[in-house]
Amino acid sequence: MNVDPSDPSTNVDGRHPDAIDAIYRSESRRVLATLIRLLGDFDLAEEALHDAFRAAMEQWPREGMPANPRAWLVSAGRFKAIDGIRRRARVSHFDDVAMDADAIADDRTSPEPDEIEDDRLRLIFTCCHPALLPEARVALTLREVCGLTTEEIARAFMVPAPTLAQRIVRAKSKIREARIPYRVPEPDELPARLESVLQVVYLVFNEGYAASSGETLTRSDLSGEAIRLARLLREMLPEAEVTGLLALMLLHESRRAARTTPGGELVLMADQDRAVWDRELIREGTGLVEEALRSRRFGPYGLQAAISAVHAEAPSAEATDWAQIVGLYDVLLRMTPSPVVELNRSVALSMWAGPAAGLAVVDSLLTGGQLGQYHLAHSARADMPVLFHVEARTFRSTSVRTRRFRINHGDYR
Repeated sequence: MNVDPSDPSTNVDGRHPDAIDAIYRSESRRVLATLIRLLGDFDLAEEALHDAFRAAMEQWPREGMPANPRAWLVSAGRFKAIDGIRRRARVSHFDDVAMDADAIADDRTSPEPDEIEDDRLRLIFTCCHPALLPEARVALTLREVCGLTTEEIARAFMVPAPTLAQRIVRAKSKIREARIPYRVPEPDELPARLESVLQVVYLVFNEGYAASSGETLTRSDLSGEAIRLARLLREMLPEAEVTGLLALMLLHESRRAARTTPGGELVLMADQDRAVWDRELIREGTGLVEEALRSRRFGPYGLQAAISAVHAEAPSAEATDWAQIVGLYDVLLRMTPSPVVELNRSVALSMWAGPAAGLAVVDSLLTGGQLGQYHLAHSARADMPVLFHVEARTFRSTSVRTRRFRINHGDYR
């Protein structure tokens, strides 16, 4: 084991007791994904993960942190699991239990770093297998890939925690009983599996962008992980919607530094300091939007990314090309009719055509009962007349941007 005393992040001798906590936060889900592949069982892998960190708590303060903590934890967890299986074999008298331990122990090679990275992608495709119900795919991914607690996921989906727990248990049993392979699908299988995976990756990003629970409004670790997974997906399958989703997340992420005050309060986009928006992420995201739209095979993610790009390129709320945004929402509504999309369009419409136009749409949605329980609809109705503190007609006459993202309404698959 190698220890660099000058590096506080590697110091676990008691002067910096948060070091292992930091490793747990950054590495535990990667370690778990590899343990699931090696052990072939979610619950056994979870137990092995906790045993590995328990061993780290005992050994690292005494012996120093290993050069590759992640590989150390994988190795420790695997051998803890083997020990546990062999102990159970001695009392169960079932030969297959001992055979399981022998099979796991036979693979003595340490996983390569790239292999560990790919394990998270394998885990997502396993959690999103078509044999599982859609709600189970999302819950299982948020639990196993992102490490959210059952209670956190239950709150996000507004269901009782026991219901959510049963959903996860049934999904794990289905994977085990159906012997669903732990692998990334073959290229010819990918398109059919992609939609649910993209949905889950975006949900992971949103949980990081606007956390449903916890002490902070955002969780940059989850957003960063979702972006990393989208990059991996795009390398495997450079489809327009994968590109569109990556662009959408990058453009949202570019505003992270401006979204909250030093005290942690949320700042609306119109009030954000655009000087601190990340221009490199905007440049990359905008380039990906153009690539997705050029393909003429773009979908909802590409369109949402285009809307976000128009916002990102505007020097101020007043100089935003609201007409183009309304047009993009029109196409999005044709592609995926939804009261939430219509609500979002109404905000842009209020900025382009005046608050009365937007309010008419919101009132129609509320009186029609479509969004009666949706708090953001009531919030939009309350804020719309004063959303940007000036009449939207001011914006309509403003000279706006080059409309690079304008598309024809039939220009999509």
